Amino acid sequence: MSALAFPAPDVPHHRGRRADAVVDHLIELIVSGVVPPGRLLPVESALCEAFGVSRTVVREAIKSLEAKGLLKIRQGVGTLVSAQESWNLLDPALLTAIVRHDERYDILDQLVDVRTSLESSMAREAARKATPADIAELRDLMAQLDAAVREPDLLDDIDVTFHERIMLVSGNRLGRAIVHTVHAEARRSPRYVGHSALKHRRQSNRQHRAVLEAIAAGDPDAAASLMAEHIATSWQRRRPAGPHRPAG
Repeated sequence: MSALAFPAPDVPHHRGRRADAVVDHLIELIVSGVVPPGRLLPVESALCEAFGVSRTVVREAIKSLEAKGLLKIRQGVGTLVSAQESWNLLDPALLTAIVRHDERYDILDQLVDVRTSLESSMAREAARKATPADIAELRDLMAQLDAAVREPDLLDDIDVTFHERIMLVSGNRLGRAIVHTVHAEARRSPRYVGHSALKHRRQSNRQHRAVLEAIAAGDPDAAASLMAEHIATSWQRRRPAGPHRPAG
């Protein structure tokens, strides 16, 4: 691949921002398939010319992409784009690009599966560990959800806080961090968030309340089952019809 054939944007003057701009553009080229796995990147001098940056900036960018699992440097060969199995899907910048190009909804479906598994497990633990103060806070959030049912944007923010609170009560810090990472990036995609009808927002609130009451009753199995049902059915309502899963 020659430098002339390598599409590159204008990059900021500040060196750190310039390296970030190179990283972002290369992520886009790789995730979109313009530069597929197994392809050699242009040599360092060609990348410098294509992006209009110094060797130091290019080296910083390559090092960052290598840390994300996107590139692998082979002595005597060059810098190769790694197989997708090596990509760090929990990297926010990479996950954002993958979701943006997820035309078949494969990654979004997998993301929902991960959320369902982890959040149902954390709801189970929350039912075991919730204190009266925790329950009171969840009831206050539930009241806010009911009050905001006709305001989708506000409702979405309170929805996230409600789920975050349950995860916090569970004490599962790693699970909460994973869900927070993948969900925060997915919510940037209009295809993930969707446009819910009022009747669906009310249904979602009924499901939230059922999870809350199971936690308040100290019923771990019910809390886990109801949380799994809530996340899965909410996605089924939002998800456009695709090649694998018809809209429900």
